[in-house]
Amino acid sequence: MELWQEMLRQSVDSGRELVERFGFDKELADRLNKLFHIRINPYYLSLIRYPNDPIWLQCIPDGKELEEDGLPEDPLAEDSHSPVPSIVHRYPDRVLFLTTSQCSMYCRFCTRKRKVGDSSKINMKYIQGGIDYIAAHPEVRDVIMSGGDPLMLTDFMLERILAGLRAIPHVEIIRIGTKMPCVLPQRITPKLCKMLRKYHPLYINTHFNHPWECTPEAKRACEMLADAGIPVGNQSVLMKGVNDNPDVMLELMRKLLTMRVRPYYLYQADITKGANHFRTPVSVGLDIMDKLRGHTSGLAIPYFVIDAPGGGGKIPLVPQYVLGRNGNQIILRNYKYDIFTYPDVEEEPGTPTPTVERKFSRKARPKKVYEPDKVKV
Repeated sequence: MELWQEMLRQSVDSGRELVERFGFDKELADRLNKLFHIRINPYYLSLIRYPNDPIWLQCIPDGKELEEDGLPEDPLAEDSHSPVPSIVHRYPDRVLFLTTSQCSMYCRFCTRKRKVGDSSKINMKYIQGGIDYIAAHPEVRDVIMSGGDPLMLTDFMLERILAGLRAIPHVEIIRIGTKMPCVLPQRITPKLCKMLRKYHPLYINTHFNHPWECTPEAKRACEMLADAGIPVGNQSVLMKGVNDNPDVMLELMRKLLTMRVRPYYLYQADITKGANHFRTPVSVGLDIMDKLRGHTSGLAIPYFVIDAPGGGGKIPLVPQYVLGRNGNQIILRNYKYDIFTYPDVEEEPGTPTPTVERKFSRKARPKKVYEPDKVKV
């Protein structure tokens, strides 16, 4: 048994432990444990500095999760875009491939609470169905492995899935969404990295939300992935009491870059049942973005997005930099709120408006070019 697996066995994962270790009321602890699984591995637990700090809020259950908030369990309408149990196909050229229900630490703000931790809803028997679906759809060039956390799988099982995807000619890019570098960096081993580098182009998106998570262990894990030639990006969630502060977010983004992790997305928290207490006004996120732009490297600035309710996809939001127009002069402001004008180029009279040829119609999709017996996992 590897170290990371032994650490998982030592996790806080029951209502009884909430009572014994954190002084929870027994009835409340039992109700919370039935609502959504609890798992806090020893490494992440060690990052807590005091009750209700930014680490505590992310991993320790809260009675607010039981409040009837009227919010949906599936805010992104993933289930309605799921042609087979392991696949969410929401965008034209890419799919989300759910490979496991398990996580090394169950985030209290999880947008997939209805499935994560439930092996009857995401499990290994659906893997081949996902591979077959991807192979049957030549428009899919980008596959994002998620779950749960794909790195909860053994190296052997993970490689079987990667090899199955790489056997499909039209799959160009494979991405793995994992929180392991943040919550259990011991999972990133030389053996794992040696295996992963065989399946390039391979990308990893991880999930740091607070500077305290940027530990020496996490830095080592991210550097190992980068040394294996794997670009590592980060997707943070904006959360009340965790990182809804420009100074905290600036520190996080700068630390990520020193760990060779590129900030990618900052998500407005989804409207998920049982997680409403984490949400902030959108204006908070816009203010944070305003405080980042110009005050640090562009490399450290993520896209601030709302994943539109109902499955509309990610919509980027930016502070208002274009203030207006005066004739052909565009009136702009910079990060210091200094005002500038830019002379726009005016079209000559009679110039036709450019048109974009539609290249992605369903009728134009190429025929199937796969052999199912060669992509089995």
